[in-house]
Amino acid sequence: MNLKLRLTVLSFLQFFVWGAWLITIATYFFSNNMGTGAQFGAIFSTLALSSLFMPALTGIIADKWLNAERLYGVLHILYGAVLLYVPQVKDADTLYYVILVAMIFYMPTISLSNSISYTILKKNNYDVVKVFPPIRVWGTIGFIVAMWTTNLTGSKANTNQFIIGGVVAILLGIYSFTLPKCPPQRSISKDASIIEQLGLNAFKLFAKYKMALFFIFSMFLGAALQLTNMYGDTFLDDFKKVPEYGPESFVVKYSTIIMSISQISETVFILTIPFFLKRFGIKKVMLFSMLAWVLRFGLFAYGNPADGLWMIILSCIVYGMAFDFFNISGSLFVETTTDASIRSSAQGLFMMMTNGVGAFLGSKISGYVIDKYFTVNGGDKNWQDIWITFAIYALVVAVLFAVLFKHRHDPKTTENVQH
Repeated sequence: MNLKLRLTVLSFLQFFVWGAWLITIATYFFSNNMGTGAQFGAIFSTLALSSLFMPALTGIIADKWLNAERLYGVLHILYGAVLLYVPQVKDADTLYYVILVAMIFYMPTISLSNSISYTILKKNNYDVVKVFPPIRVWGTIGFIVAMWTTNLTGSKANTNQFIIGGVVAILLGIYSFTLPKCPPQRSISKDASIIEQLGLNAFKLFAKYKMALFFIFSMFLGAALQLTNMYGDTFLDDFKKVPEYGPESFVVKYSTIIMSISQISETVFILTIPFFLKRFGIKKVMLFSMLAWVLRFGLFAYGNPADGLWMIILSCIVYGMAFDFFNISGSLFVETTTDASIRSSAQGLFMMMTNGVGAFLGSKISGYVIDKYFTVNGGDKNWQDIWITFAIYALVVAVLFAVLFKHRHDPKTTENVQH
Protein backbone atom coordinates (compact mmCIF):
# COMPACT_ATOMS: atom_id res chain seq x y z
CA MET A 1 0.00 0.00 0.00
CA ASN A 2 1.53 3.36 -1.00
CA LEU A 3 2.13 6.06 1.60
CA LYS A 4 -0.59 8.45 0.45
CA LEU A 5 -3.18 5.67 0.59
CA ARG A 6 -2.01 4.59 4.05
CA LEU A 7 -2.32 8.16 5.33
CA THR A 8 -5.74 8.46 3.68
CA VAL A 9 -6.87 5.39 5.65
CA LEU A 10 -5.47 7.04 8.80
CA SER A 11 -7.42 10.25 8.14
CA PHE A 12 -10.64 8.38 7.31
CA LEU A 13 -10.55 6.28 10.48
CA GLN A 14 -9.44 9.23 12.67
CA PHE A 15 -12.79 10.92 12.16
CA PHE A 16 -14.90 7.79 11.67
CA VAL A 17 -14.31 6.82 15.32
CA TRP A 18 -15.64 10.24 16.40
CA GLY A 19 -18.51 10.58 13.95
CA ALA A 20 -19.93 7.22 15.07
CA TRP A 21 -21.36 8.85 18.21
CA LEU A 22 -20.69 12.61 18.38
CA ILE A 23 -23.84 13.71 16.53
CA THR A 24 -26.10 11.02 18.02
CA ILE A 25 -25.08 10.94 21.70
CA ALA A 26 -27.82 13.50 22.48
CA THR A 27 -30.44 11.28 20.84
CA TYR A 28 -29.16 8.35 22.93
CA PHE A 29 -29.02 10.43 26.13
CA PHE A 30 -32.50 11.96 25.90
CA SER A 31 -34.23 8.90 24.36
CA ASN A 32 -33.11 6.87 27.37
CA ASN A 33 -34.03 9.60 29.88
CA MET A 34 -30.53 9.58 31.33
CA GLY A 35 -30.68 13.09 32.77
CA THR A 36 -31.30 16.80 32.30
CA GLY A 37 -30.15 19.24 29.64
CA ALA A 38 -27.65 20.72 32.08
CA GLN A 39 -26.16 17.26 32.67
CA PHE A 40 -25.92 16.65 28.93
CA GLY A 41 -24.32 20.07 28.45
CA ALA A 42 -21.71 19.09 31.03
CA ILE A 43 -21.05 15.79 29.22
CA PHE A 44 -20.61 17.55 25.88
CA SER A 45 -18.33 20.14 27.49
CA THR A 46 -15.76 17.38 28.11
CA LEU A 47 -14.66 17.81 24.46
CA ALA A 48 -13.74 21.39 25.22
CA LEU A 49 -12.30 20.63 28.64
CA SER A 50 -9.86 18.05 27.28
CA SER A 51 -8.97 20.41 24.39
CA LEU A 52 -7.66 22.94 26.89
CA PHE A 53 -4.67 20.91 28.03
CA MET A 54 -4.26 17.49 26.38
CA PRO A 55 -3.02 18.50 22.87
CA ALA A 56 -0.24 20.61 24.43
CA LEU A 57 0.82 17.85 26.85
CA THR A 58 0.86 15.10 24.20
CA GLY A 59 2.67 17.49 21.84
CA ILE A 60 5.47 17.78 24.40
CA ILE A 61 5.63 13.98 24.80
CA ALA A 62 5.77 13.45 21.02
CA ASP A 63 8.37 16.22 20.70
CA LYS A 64 10.63 14.90 23.43
CA TRP A 65 10.22 11.25 24.31
CA LEU A 66 7.96 9.01 22.24
CA ASN A 67 7.41 8.27 18.55
CA ALA A 68 4.29 10.13 17.43
CA GLU A 69 2.76 7.08 15.71
CA ARG A 70 3.19 4.95 18.86
CA LEU A 71 1.70 7.59 21.15
CA TYR A 72 -1.15 7.96 18.65
CA GLY A 73 -1.76 4.19 18.64
CA VAL A 74 -1.78 3.91 22.44
CA LEU A 75 -4.22 6.83 22.76
CA HIS A 76 -6.64 5.30 20.24
CA ILE A 77 -6.58 1.88 21.89
CA LEU A 78 -7.32 3.50 25.27
CA TYR A 79 -10.05 5.67 23.69
CA GLY A 80 -11.62 2.59 22.07
CA ALA A 81 -11.54 0.67 25.36
CA VAL A 82 -13.35 3.51 27.14
CA LEU A 83 -16.03 3.68 24.42
CA LEU A 84 -16.61 -0.06 24.79
CA TYR A 85 -17.28 0.55 28.49
CA VAL A 86 -20.06 3.10 27.83
CA PRO A 87 -22.84 0.44 27.53
CA GLN A 88 -22.22 -0.40 31.21
CA VAL A 89 -23.03 3.18 32.24
CA LYS A 90 -26.61 3.83 33.35
CA ASP A 91 -26.57 7.36 34.80
CA ALA A 92 -25.57 10.83 33.62
CA ASP A 93 -23.01 11.53 36.35
CA THR A 94 -20.98 8.41 35.56
CA LEU A 95 -21.33 9.03 31.82
CA TYR A 96 -19.77 12.48 32.32
CA TYR A 97 -16.57 10.98 33.74
CA VAL A 98 -16.43 8.16 31.18
CA ILE A 99 -16.79 10.55 28.23
CA LEU A 100 -14.26 12.91 29.85
CA VAL A 101 -11.70 10.10 29.96
CA ALA A 102 -12.53 9.14 26.36
CA MET A 103 -12.00 12.76 25.25
CA ILE A 104 -8.71 13.03 27.16
CA PHE A 105 -7.47 10.15 25.01
CA TYR A 106 -9.14 11.22 21.74
CA MET A 107 -8.77 15.01 21.40
CA PRO A 108 -4.95 15.08 21.17
CA THR A 109 -5.03 12.48 18.37
CA ILE A 110 -6.53 15.08 16.00
CA SER A 111 -3.37 17.20 15.98
CA LEU A 112 -1.16 14.10 16.25
CA SER A 113 -2.71 12.63 13.08
CA ASN A 114 -1.78 15.84 11.23
CA SER A 115 1.76 15.77 12.64
CA ILE A 116 2.23 12.13 11.62
CA SER A 117 1.03 12.84 8.09
CA TYR A 118 3.27 15.91 7.76
CA THR A 119 6.33 14.04 9.04
CA ILE A 120 5.86 11.02 6.77
CA LEU A 121 5.11 13.13 3.68
CA LYS A 122 8.12 15.42 4.24
CA LYS A 123 10.44 12.46 4.82
CA ASN A 124 9.38 11.06 1.46
CA ASN A 125 9.79 14.40 -0.35
CA TYR A 126 6.12 15.06 -0.99
CA ASP A 127 4.78 18.62 -1.37
CA VAL A 128 2.74 18.82 1.86
CA VAL A 129 0.67 21.83 0.75
CA LYS A 130 -0.38 20.00 -2.40
CA VAL A 131 -0.69 16.43 -1.10
CA PHE A 132 -2.15 16.81 2.41
CA PRO A 133 -5.53 18.50 1.71
CA PRO A 134 -6.83 15.63 -0.49
CA ILE A 135 -5.77 13.22 2.29
CA ARG A 136 -7.43 15.33 5.02
CA VAL A 137 -10.74 15.59 3.17
CA TRP A 138 -11.12 11.82 3.65
CA GLY A 139 -11.36 12.55 7.38
CA THR A 140 -14.59 14.44 6.77
CA ILE A 141 -15.76 11.59 4.53
CA GLY A 142 -14.96 9.16 7.37
CA PHE A 143 -17.08 11.25 9.74
CA ILE A 144 -19.98 11.18 7.26
CA VAL A 145 -19.69 7.42 6.67
CA ALA A 146 -19.71 6.85 10.45
CA MET A 147 -22.90 8.93 10.81
CA TRP A 148 -24.57 6.93 8.04
CA THR A 149 -23.40 3.66 9.60
CA THR A 150 -24.86 4.60 12.99
CA ASN A 151 -28.16 5.67 11.41
CA LEU A 152 -28.61 2.74 9.00
CA THR A 153 -27.75 0.13 11.66
CA GLY A 154 -30.44 1.56 13.95
CA SER A 155 -27.84 2.62 16.50
CA LYS A 156 -28.55 6.32 16.97
CA ALA A 157 -30.59 5.85 20.16
CA ASN A 158 -28.66 2.95 21.72
CA THR A 159 -25.14 2.05 22.84
CA ASN A 160 -24.19 0.32 19.58
CA GLN A 161 -22.86 3.68 18.35
CA PHE A 162 -20.14 3.52 21.03
CA ILE A 163 -19.33 -0.11 20.19
CA ILE A 164 -18.92 0.83 16.50
CA GLY A 165 -16.60 3.70 17.44
CA GLY A 166 -14.71 1.67 20.06
CA VAL A 167 -13.96 -1.37 17.88
CA VAL A 168 -12.76 0.77 14.95
CA ALA A 169 -10.65 2.96 17.30
CA ILE A 170 -8.81 -0.10 18.62
CA LEU A 171 -8.22 -1.31 15.04
CA LEU A 172 -6.93 2.18 14.15
CA GLY A 173 -4.58 2.08 17.14
CA ILE A 174 -3.15 -1.26 15.99
CA TYR A 175 -2.93 -0.01 12.39
CA SER A 176 -0.92 3.07 13.45
CA PHE A 177 1.91 0.83 14.72
CA THR A 178 2.48 -0.29 11.10
CA LEU A 179 3.13 3.28 9.90
CA PRO A 180 6.64 4.62 9.17
CA LYS A 181 8.42 5.79 12.31
CA CYS A 182 7.94 9.40 13.44
CA PRO A 183 10.62 9.82 16.13
CA PRO A 184 10.65 12.77 18.56
CA GLN A 185 11.73 16.00 16.85
CA ARG A 186 13.01 17.51 20.11
CA SER A 187 12.04 20.87 18.66
CA ILE A 188 11.54 22.28 22.14
CA SER A 189 14.72 23.49 23.81
CA LYS A 190 15.72 21.76 27.04
CA ASP A 191 16.05 25.19 28.57
CA ALA A 192 12.55 26.30 27.56
CA SER A 193 10.27 27.32 30.40
CA ILE A 194 7.08 25.40 31.07
CA ILE A 195 5.23 28.47 29.71
CA GLU A 196 7.06 28.09 26.37
CA GLN A 197 6.66 24.31 26.33
CA LEU A 198 2.89 24.60 26.73
CA GLY A 199 2.69 27.29 24.08
CA LEU A 200 1.38 29.85 26.57
CA ASN A 201 3.75 32.62 25.48
CA ALA A 202 1.16 33.57 22.84
CA PHE A 203 -1.02 34.99 25.61
CA LYS A 204 0.92 38.23 25.31
CA LEU A 205 -1.11 38.82 22.13
CA PHE A 206 -4.00 39.79 24.42
CA ALA A 207 -2.09 43.03 25.07
CA LYS A 208 -2.90 44.10 21.48
CA TYR A 209 -6.45 45.47 21.14
CA LYS A 210 -7.12 43.96 17.71
CA MET A 211 -5.83 40.50 18.62
CA ALA A 212 -7.61 40.52 21.98
CA LEU A 213 -10.86 41.40 20.22
CA PHE A 214 -10.28 38.63 17.67
CA PHE A 215 -9.73 36.00 20.37
CA ILE A 216 -12.77 37.17 22.35
CA PHE A 217 -14.98 36.84 19.26
CA SER A 218 -13.37 33.44 18.61
CA MET A 219 -14.63 32.41 22.03
CA PHE A 220 -18.17 33.69 21.29
CA LEU A 221 -18.24 31.81 17.97
CA GLY A 222 -16.76 28.73 19.62
CA ALA A 223 -19.80 28.72 21.90
CA ALA A 224 -22.04 28.48 18.81
CA LEU A 225 -19.94 25.84 17.01
CA GLN A 226 -21.03 22.91 19.14
CA LEU A 227 -24.74 23.73 19.52
CA THR A 228 -25.96 21.92 16.41
CA ASN A 229 -23.54 19.03 17.03
CA MET A 230 -25.07 18.76 20.50
CA TYR A 231 -28.74 19.15 19.66
CA GLY A 232 -29.24 18.80 15.88
CA ASP A 233 -29.94 15.07 15.72
CA THR A 234 -32.15 14.93 18.81
CA PHE A 235 -34.08 17.96 17.47
CA LEU A 236 -34.90 16.08 14.26
CA ASP A 237 -35.59 12.85 16.17
CA ASP A 238 -38.07 14.69 18.42
CA PHE A 239 -40.43 15.22 15.48
CA LYS A 240 -41.56 11.62 16.19
CA LYS A 241 -43.51 13.08 19.13
CA VAL A 242 -45.58 15.26 16.77
CA PRO A 243 -48.65 13.26 15.64
CA GLU A 244 -48.68 14.63 12.07
CA TYR A 245 -45.13 13.34 11.47
CA GLY A 246 -44.58 10.38 13.82
CA PRO A 247 -41.70 7.90 14.15
CA GLU A 248 -42.02 6.74 10.53
CA SER A 249 -41.30 10.19 9.13
CA PHE A 250 -38.31 10.27 6.74
CA VAL A 251 -36.66 13.02 8.81
CA VAL A 252 -37.04 11.02 12.03
CA LYS A 253 -35.83 7.71 10.59
CA TYR A 254 -32.85 9.24 8.78
CA SER A 255 -32.09 12.23 11.02
CA THR A 256 -28.36 11.44 11.23
CA ILE A 257 -28.05 11.11 7.45
CA ILE A 258 -29.80 14.47 7.01
CA MET A 259 -27.40 16.01 9.55
CA SER A 260 -24.47 14.60 7.55
CA ILE A 261 -25.36 17.09 4.77
CA SER A 262 -23.61 19.60 7.07
CA GLN A 263 -20.32 17.73 6.79
CA ILE A 264 -20.75 17.23 3.03
CA SER A 265 -21.26 21.00 2.76
CA GLU A 266 -18.02 21.56 4.68
CA THR A 267 -16.00 19.78 2.00
CA VAL A 268 -17.52 22.02 -0.70
CA PHE A 269 -17.17 25.36 1.09
CA ILE A 270 -13.49 24.70 1.89
CA LEU A 271 -12.83 24.91 -1.86
CA THR A 272 -14.49 28.35 -2.13
CA ILE A 273 -12.43 30.03 0.60
CA PRO A 274 -9.56 31.34 -1.61
CA PHE A 275 -12.10 33.08 -3.89
CA PHE A 276 -14.03 34.66 -1.02
CA LEU A 277 -10.86 35.79 0.78
CA LYS A 278 -9.48 37.46 -2.33
CA ARG A 279 -12.79 39.09 -3.25
CA PHE A 280 -14.05 40.23 0.17
CA GLY A 281 -11.21 40.04 2.70
CA ILE A 282 -10.87 38.19 5.99
CA LYS A 283 -13.15 40.43 8.08
CA LYS A 284 -16.09 40.08 5.67
CA VAL A 285 -15.53 36.34 5.29
CA MET A 286 -15.62 35.90 9.07
CA LEU A 287 -18.74 38.10 9.15
CA PHE A 288 -20.33 35.87 6.48
CA SER A 289 -19.67 32.96 8.84
CA MET A 290 -21.47 34.67 11.71
CA LEU A 291 -24.48 35.53 9.52
CA ALA A 292 -24.47 31.92 8.30
CA TRP A 293 -24.83 30.83 11.94
CA VAL A 294 -27.90 33.10 12.21
CA LEU A 295 -29.35 31.30 9.17
CA ARG A 296 -28.31 27.88 10.47
CA PHE A 297 -30.28 28.36 13.69
CA GLY A 298 -33.13 30.39 12.18
CA LEU A 299 -33.88 27.82 9.48
CA PHE A 300 -33.95 25.05 12.10
CA ALA A 301 -36.45 27.14 14.10
CA TYR A 302 -39.02 27.15 11.29
CA GLY A 303 -38.19 23.88 9.53
CA ASN A 304 -40.28 20.70 9.74
CA PRO A 305 -40.38 17.26 8.06
CA ALA A 306 -43.15 18.28 5.61
CA ASP A 307 -43.40 21.66 3.84
CA GLY A 308 -40.47 22.96 5.90
CA LEU A 309 -38.05 20.17 4.94
CA TRP A 310 -36.26 22.53 2.55
CA MET A 311 -35.40 24.76 5.52
CA ILE A 312 -33.80 21.87 7.41
CA ILE A 313 -31.76 20.86 4.35
CA LEU A 314 -30.76 24.48 3.60
CA SER A 315 -29.69 24.88 7.23
CA CYS A 316 -27.38 21.89 6.82
CA ILE A 317 -25.93 23.36 3.61
CA VAL A 318 -25.36 26.75 5.27
CA TYR A 319 -23.43 24.99 8.05
CA GLY A 320 -20.48 24.48 5.69
CA MET A 321 -20.05 28.25 5.34
CA ALA A 322 -20.72 28.87 9.04
CA PHE A 323 -18.07 26.37 10.17
CA ASP A 324 -15.34 26.69 7.53
CA PHE A 325 -15.37 30.43 6.92
CA PHE A 326 -14.59 31.25 10.54
CA ASN A 327 -12.26 28.37 11.40
CA ILE A 328 -10.08 28.57 8.31
CA SER A 329 -10.21 32.34 7.81
CA GLY A 330 -9.48 32.83 11.51
CA SER A 331 -6.50 30.51 11.22
CA LEU A 332 -5.21 32.48 8.23
CA PHE A 333 -5.71 35.75 10.11
CA VAL A 334 -3.50 34.41 12.93
CA GLU A 335 -0.97 33.12 10.38
CA THR A 336 -0.61 36.49 8.66
CA THR A 337 -0.74 38.86 11.66
CA THR A 338 1.51 37.21 14.26
CA ASP A 339 5.26 37.03 14.62
CA ALA A 340 6.86 33.81 13.34
CA SER A 341 8.38 33.07 16.75
CA ILE A 342 4.96 32.59 18.38
CA ARG A 343 2.86 31.64 15.35
CA SER A 344 2.35 28.00 16.33
CA SER A 345 1.48 29.03 19.86
CA ALA A 346 -0.92 31.65 18.51
CA GLN A 347 -2.66 29.00 16.40
CA GLY A 348 -2.94 26.88 19.53
CA LEU A 349 -4.45 29.85 21.37
CA PHE A 350 -6.98 30.37 18.58
CA MET A 351 -8.00 26.70 18.81
CA MET A 352 -8.12 26.91 22.59
CA MET A 353 -10.44 29.94 22.53
CA THR A 354 -12.81 28.37 19.97
CA ASN A 355 -12.76 24.62 20.71
CA GLY A 356 -11.73 25.00 24.34
CA VAL A 357 -13.06 27.98 26.29
CA GLY A 358 -15.84 28.91 23.84
CA ALA A 359 -17.10 25.37 23.32
CA PHE A 360 -16.95 24.67 27.07
CA LEU A 361 -19.01 27.74 27.95
CA GLY A 362 -21.43 27.10 25.06
CA SER A 363 -22.01 23.49 26.14
CA LYS A 364 -22.50 24.30 29.83
CA ILE A 365 -24.58 27.47 29.44
CA SER A 366 -26.82 26.13 26.65
CA GLY A 367 -27.64 23.04 28.73
CA TYR A 368 -28.60 25.21 31.70
CA VAL A 369 -30.65 27.68 29.61
CA ILE A 370 -32.53 24.92 27.79
CA ASP A 371 -33.38 23.25 31.12
CA LYS A 372 -34.53 26.45 32.78
CA TYR A 373 -36.43 28.20 29.99
CA PHE A 374 -37.24 25.78 27.18
CA THR A 375 -38.07 22.39 28.74
CA VAL A 376 -41.75 21.56 29.29
CA ASN A 377 -44.09 18.59 29.88
CA GLY A 378 -41.67 16.30 31.68
CA GLY A 379 -38.67 16.81 29.47
CA ASP A 380 -40.04 17.88 26.06
CA LYS A 381 -38.17 20.79 24.53
CA ASN A 382 -39.50 23.91 22.83
CA TRP A 383 -37.16 23.59 19.88
CA GLN A 384 -38.43 26.59 17.93
CA ASP A 385 -37.70 29.01 20.78
CA ILE A 386 -34.35 27.30 21.43
CA TRP A 387 -33.18 27.85 17.84
CA ILE A 388 -34.56 31.42 17.73
CA THR A 389 -32.60 32.23 20.90
CA PHE A 390 -29.41 30.78 19.38
CA ALA A 391 -30.05 32.78 16.16
CA ILE A 392 -30.43 36.03 18.14
CA TYR A 393 -27.18 35.25 19.99
CA ALA A 394 -25.32 34.74 16.69
CA LEU A 395 -26.82 37.95 15.27
CA VAL A 396 -25.70 40.02 18.28
CA VAL A 397 -22.17 38.59 17.95
CA ALA A 398 -22.16 39.41 14.21
CA VAL A 399 -23.30 43.01 14.73
CA LEU A 400 -20.74 43.61 17.49
CA PHE A 401 -17.98 42.08 15.34
CA ALA A 402 -18.92 44.26 12.36
CA VAL A 403 -18.82 47.43 14.50
CA LEU A 404 -15.85 46.74 16.78
CA PHE A 405 -13.36 44.73 14.69
CA LYS A 406 -11.32 46.95 12.36
CA HIS A 407 -9.39 45.26 9.55
CA ARG A 408 -8.41 46.64 6.17
CA HIS A 409 -8.76 44.40 3.12
CA ASP A 410 -5.48 44.13 1.23
CA PRO A 411 -5.67 41.62 -1.66
CA LYS A 412 -1.86 41.64 -2.01
CA THR A 413 -1.20 40.16 1.43
CA THR A 414 -3.63 38.59 3.86
CA GLU A 415 -6.48 37.88 1.47
CA ASN A 416 -4.29 36.35 -1.19
CA VAL A 417 -3.22 33.42 0.99
CA GLN A 418 -3.97 30.19 -0.84
CA HIS A 419 -5.47 27.38 1.23
